[in-house]
Amino acid sequence: MSNPVLVVMAAGMGSRYGGLKQIEPVGPNGQIIMHYSIYDAWKAGFRRVVFIIKEEMIEAFRERIGGYAESLMQVDYVFQSMDRLPEGYTAPEGRVKPFGTGHAVYCVGKTFREPFAVINADDFYGAEAFSCMYDYLKDAQDDDKYRYCMVGYRVENTLTEHGTVARGICQTDESGNLATITERTKISRDENGVISDPEAGIIPEGTIVSMNMWGFTPSFLDELEAGLVDFLENKLPNDPMKAEFYLPFAVDTLIQEGRATARVLDTPAQWFGVTYKEDKPVVVEALRRMTEAGIYPAE
Repeated sequence: MSNPVLVVMAAGMGSRYGGLKQIEPVGPNGQIIMHYSIYDAWKAGFRRVVFIIKEEMIEAFRERIGGYAESLMQVDYVFQSMDRLPEGYTAPEGRVKPFGTGHAVYCVGKTFREPFAVINADDFYGAEAFSCMYDYLKDAQDDDKYRYCMVGYRVENTLTEHGTVARGICQTDESGNLATITERTKISRDENGVISDPEAGIIPEGTIVSMNMWGFTPSFLDELEAGLVDFLENKLPNDPMKAEFYLPFAVDTLIQEGRATARVLDTPAQWFGVTYKEDKPVVVEALRRMTEAGIYPAE
């Protein structure tokens, strides 16, 4: 049995939201979404968390979340920066945008060598998601293939009324493992209730999507370097200012090569997140109701 680690991706500045949404208060006593994620992770059994942030965020981040997290578990900080690249590679001149979620996890390096979960800082996943993730990871071991997992949400439970969202559209095989995952960046529901994306077309309700809640064995940290090198050599030159190395793409590559599986841990939970400023009142109200129901402590 292993001691799984929680990795929280919090380096993004929230371009669509227009501010540092990761530390925006949403709970009845000023809590941020990460307070709830840390609480749910701790209840599930996680005892170590690694935050991936920008170095300039460190003081504000420690003030808003670090102290609380340290009261429950071991805390480490990792910085995502443009110069954290494989040896011999440099960022394109003038590039400001981070290299994406795959690069963020690559920056973890050799901080730990245990199975680990990866989540977004600004998404509310729900206690059930952390419980099923921990239960999988505590016994996770590679054999003839890498044995990863992800928590899958129904697409209709992950939308906002205030714009488009980016989701990984998932197809599963007969064993309940991920067969393919395709990143779609402009998913929305129209006035007739139809969910669609300009590239994917209509997306039926019940379609499983990724919310970037992944579970990995330590082998994934080693594989990320090769994936990042491929991105830097073959994809970044086509769009040097904006191209990103997505975490789902790195997983999908290993699956298509026949080197990994990713068990889909299905959950009917409702996702909450602050993708846009207009989303905040919805999240605030949902957390107020859950607090009154005793699901979360008020303090």
